[in-house]
Amino acid sequence: MIETKEIKIDGVLQSAQKQSIDKSAPTFVSVTEQIEWIDPIDFFQAGKAIEENRLYWSSADQKTQFVGIGDALLFHDEDASYQDLKEKWKQTLENSWIANPFSQYKTGPIAFGGFPFDAKEKVEELWEGFSGSQFRVPTFLLTSENDKSFLTMTVYVEQGSNVDQLAAELITRKNQLLHAPKPEYQENHTVLKHEVDPVEWKKLVNKATTTIYSKNVDKIVLARELQIEFDEICDIGQVLDRLQKTQKNSFIFAWEKDDVCFVGATPERLVKVDNQQLFSACLAGTAPRGKTKEEDNDFGQQLLHDQKNRNEHKIVVDMIKEAVCSFAKYVEIPEQPTLYPLKNLQHLFTPVQAELDQGYTLLDVVEKLHPTPALCGFPRESSLDFIREFEQLERGWYGAPIGWFDQYFDGEFAVAIRSALVSGDKATLFAGCGVVEDSDPEIEYQETNIKFTPMLQALGG
Repeated sequence: MIETKEIKIDGVLQSAQKQSIDKSAPTFVSVTEQIEWIDPIDFFQAGKAIEENRLYWSSADQKTQFVGIGDALLFHDEDASYQDLKEKWKQTLENSWIANPFSQYKTGPIAFGGFPFDAKEKVEELWEGFSGSQFRVPTFLLTSENDKSFLTMTVYVEQGSNVDQLAAELITRKNQLLHAPKPEYQENHTVLKHEVDPVEWKKLVNKATTTIYSKNVDKIVLARELQIEFDEICDIGQVLDRLQKTQKNSFIFAWEKDDVCFVGATPERLVKVDNQQLFSACLAGTAPRGKTKEEDNDFGQQLLHDQKNRNEHKIVVDMIKEAVCSFAKYVEIPEQPTLYPLKNLQHLFTPVQAELDQGYTLLDVVEKLHPTPALCGFPRESSLDFIREFEQLERGWYGAPIGWFDQYFDGEFAVAIRSALVSGDKATLFAGCGVVEDSDPEIEYQETNIKFTPMLQALGG
């Protein structure tokens, strides 16, 4: 039984309504209370019963987890403008009533969502419903930090709102979520796997190497897709449970809209901002994990000394360093990369730390960094032109920034790789690799197969 600390939600709503009347405008209301600890994925599953959109986010160290249920507010911009989103969020907060005695934790009104990889890409059938950038503030947000749980409820109150009825509805739905029976996860089983045009994709790798050789392009990142089918509708809660248990050192995310869910476990942080302190990461260069400690160490050492992978990594480091130095000070970047181990793969990794200049926000940094050479190529415009002209995959939100920000624009974005788009009993998985002048199509193809593995296993394949 979960017991919440008493909170007079009706009193808060009445005060917010008085503000709405005084300002002749709706009031954005956010109320946070501490609750007894509840398993975040259980809470995610409980959201299914009230038929609301759900979201999930876990930090790479798994110390912070968010679960959102419902849409109190949705920002949807077909042009994916970072600056418009920033201004709309500021305007929302100008007429707000925020009751949050736990601001030292990641609580209060928080927006979650993502941007497209390429704002100019035309959204077709695969990514229908995910056009442009979309960010939502959940009606119910569970924040789990270590052994503490908090629940934030967010609504709009207007001049003529029936606050008693609104309070009663919030309390009823809150109790449904907190007192839901312990869920039983459905085991997901795949019955069909289909690679989309692997031969044509290898030809595209060849075309990219020819382009790199003949033109002023250093790297082009190409992606491909794997389609799978399940024996029944996929249980996203089961997928998240598996990812949490198997994909350490990864950001785990799920963003659901109308029974379609973009879910993944990405090792790649794009940027984190906390009280003007900036943290980013350069992740490029890939090798498999070994079956024994000795083999694993051999693969790692080969990766550290492989010139192709080191060159690929340096491109990313140089670009991120240049970008960060344009809006931050006290930039710290180690000269040599280290290994970043995951369950199935290991990567070359270089951390970045800095202090963000005043006047810049997290969204400004995301706009400047995306797309990085790790997901697009270098130079950016040349590689992006090649992807737009020749890659057959509809990327949508794959390889794009996904994450969250709070009322102070503190927050975190990761790069949405190692991911899948799940719709009912079908899913599309995405994987990519960086193509350089001496890339071998078969080796790049095998690398993408390895990169499919984390999501494929989590989906029951």
